[in-house]
Amino acid sequence: MKGFWTTLKNRDRAITKPCLQLMVGLAFMVTLTAAPLQAQQPSTDDLRQEIHALTQTVKEMQKDLQEIKALLLSRGPAAPSHNVVLDLANKPSKGGATAKLTLVEFSDYQCPFCGRHVRDTATQIDKDYVATGKLRHVFLDLPLESIHKVAFKAAEAASCAGEQGKYWEMHQRLFENQSKLQPWTPHAEAIGLDIPKFEECLSSGRQAAAIRQDMAEAQKAGVTSTPTFFLAYTDPKSSKIKTVRRLTGAQPYSAFKTEIDKLLAAEPEAPMPKGTPK
Repeated sequence: MKGFWTTLKNRDRAITKPCLQLMVGLAFMVTLTAAPLQAQQPSTDDLRQEIHALTQTVKEMQKDLQEIKALLLSRGPAAPSHNVVLDLANKPSKGGATAKLTLVEFSDYQCPFCGRHVRDTATQIDKDYVATGKLRHVFLDLPLESIHKVAFKAAEAASCAGEQGKYWEMHQRLFENQSKLQPWTPHAEAIGLDIPKFEECLSSGRQAAAIRQDMAEAQKAGVTSTPTFFLAYTDPKSSKIKTVRRLTGAQPYSAFKTEIDKLLAAEPEAPMPKGTPK
């Protein structure tokens, strides 16, 4: 009989111990769960700000995804990285015409990657190479009209500013204000243009043909995405250049520096013979 009671007590102890552990655990979880409820609750304004920030982040991601999708759909066969002949006559440029190297940029004023290049890389390239006479920078328009509905008009606005000698000022301003490109007149006012002349130029559409010509140069070179860059040795006697390097996308400054320094240290290729076709 004594053994029976001993067995019963041991069984109750075996059952009671896990139950006590479970009860203690539940009590601990309740304490943890209740603790945040005692903390200060976020205000309605805080929640609105967080929702707004999340919404903006999602919108930016959607833009980037749309851009990537468009680029993937437009990809054709691999384009050559060198020996592409480009005609740069009458294209906006910075730097001396006798600089050893020429950097040709195909870009779009609504392209977020193009804006990133302007913000993060272009200024340093200008400072280290264009301002020091080592590099000439030439800009060609490639508005991706299927996804960027006002990019072509933005290119016209820059060219119209160029008629008054302020192409690069408008160029910089448009890239710095990609989210609010329209209306165009406030940008013209900000850089000190003659507004009636600017608006007349923009409404006339007379710069459109030059932009289409840039787009034709891009097609000839196999450029399907922006930004795309070509490096070439400058021929002071010709408006044409034969490319020797190609860089695609908003690459870091170090990528440009590596290629530019390598070409500056090397002997330039012989100039193209006269009569070289486009």
